[in-house]
Amino acid sequence: MHRCIELAKLGAGNVAPNPMVGAVLVYDGRMIGEGYHKQFGKAHAEVNCINSVADDDKSLIAGSTLYVSLEPCVHFGKTPPCTDLILHNKIKKVVVGSRDPFKQVDGKGIDKLKANGVEVAFPVLEKECVELNRRFFTFHELHRPYVVLKWAQTADAKIGSGTADRLMISNELSNRMVHKWRSEQAAILIGTNTALLDNPSLNVRSWKGKNPVRLVVDMQLRLPYHLNVFDESQPTIIFNSLKHEEGEKLSYYQLSHNANIVHQLLNACYQMNIQSILVEGGAKLLQSFIDDGSWDEARVITNTELYIDEGLHAPLLSNFSLTKQEHLLTDSIGYFRRNVNQR
Repeated sequence: MHRCIELAKLGAGNVAPNPMVGAVLVYDGRMIGEGYHKQFGKAHAEVNCINSVADDDKSLIAGSTLYVSLEPCVHFGKTPPCTDLILHNKIKKVVVGSRDPFKQVDGKGIDKLKANGVEVAFPVLEKECVELNRRFFTFHELHRPYVVLKWAQTADAKIGSGTADRLMISNELSNRMVHKWRSEQAAILIGTNTALLDNPSLNVRSWKGKNPVRLVVDMQLRLPYHLNVFDESQPTIIFNSLKHEEGEKLSYYQLSHNANIVHQLLNACYQMNIQSILVEGGAKLLQSFIDDGSWDEARVITNTELYIDEGLHAPLLSNFSLTKQEHLLTDSIGYFRRNVNQR
């Protein structure tokens, strides 16, 4: 199962909104096949695993045990059900890491295998398998995207200078890391002031990967069209209170001033099948997610040598645990998780 998880990670950034899944086929203690879900809409891990078996070993498939990090699917989606493939190959034992929370699966795959005489061992390394697909599980269990907060701050916890001049806080290595983070999320969110003052492109030009969907909160539609977020180089959604309009690359989604903006935004993203968001806005937008308890991770880059005394205060996390700390030259990066009683 550890090998299944290793394989599954190879699909990161390419399979969403599907989960990352790895599979291994074992005969008499020997791995005769392995595979993972490589790309959304393409063959699942179980298919690639069985197809990888060498011709000399194909006669061993029926007597093998299939290990898979997530419950095999039982429905027709972009591809046929993997449960049917398992039954077709007469595999008699399947070891499953964790159930699939997607409502069209959610135990049905395991039930179908058992009903057809397959021995199913479940769960195995469940915590690790759920952690691997925490975005997918959060989306389907909590009906909202997985939310990652990110900001850079000075050594004295300032996020900006408070003037029109942009304050460069993080170094080049950290900036490259941020582009990697962007490639791992479905969307990236900023507010009006960040778009106006920083004019960001919100792409992954410093990392190989897929550009996220750009989300911009501009309630009064104040932003001028010469800004980079309007260049239609990648899908962009402007959340506002004035109009609703769908376009091929640029869309407007109307929110109400009379309801919780964070809740409305997350619900809209859920309806649009956006599974994860990297929030890179200013302190006000970031703090609104923190105060609402609508966040899962926070990644804070601190320039340990930069002090500015006066400036905009960085957001204040609450109800959190530090899970990792790393250093890139002058920058210290803290990784935090929101404390919850249940996933």
